[in-house]
Amino acid sequence: QLQLVESGGDLVQPGGSLRLSCRTSDSAMRYYGIGWFRQAPGKEREGLSSISSNGRGTYYVDSVKGRFTISRDNAENTVYLQMNRLQPEDTAVYYCAAGGDLSFFNPAAYDYWGQGTQVTVSS
Repeated sequence: QLQLVESGGDLVQPGGSLRLSCRTSDSAMRYYGIGWFRQAPGKEREGLSSISSNGRGTYYVDSVKGRFTISRDNAENTVYLQMNRLQPEDTAVYYCAAGGDLSFFNPAAYDYWGQGTQVTVSS
């Protein structure tokens, strides 16, 4: 079982940036596609971005395209989500998940989830 741990969430002002990390001690992470999701209070979990196991395929939903960048370092068993130009509507708990390369933004297609990290965008 792959155990994922997110970190990097914080309180940030509108227009600011954060980099989230998704780490595991299990080198098997390199065989999984990784997705980033978020869930705001009272809302459904929303897929944001995903990256293929070899890092060559990256995918974004329209609401974050051009602001968020996903990347991975398989030698460090880590996937990152760089988030720029953050806005109050980006406030949510952010999760990473491991699945297949074609899991994209479908939460049901992912097998393993982290516990989440809180991102709050407020002045």
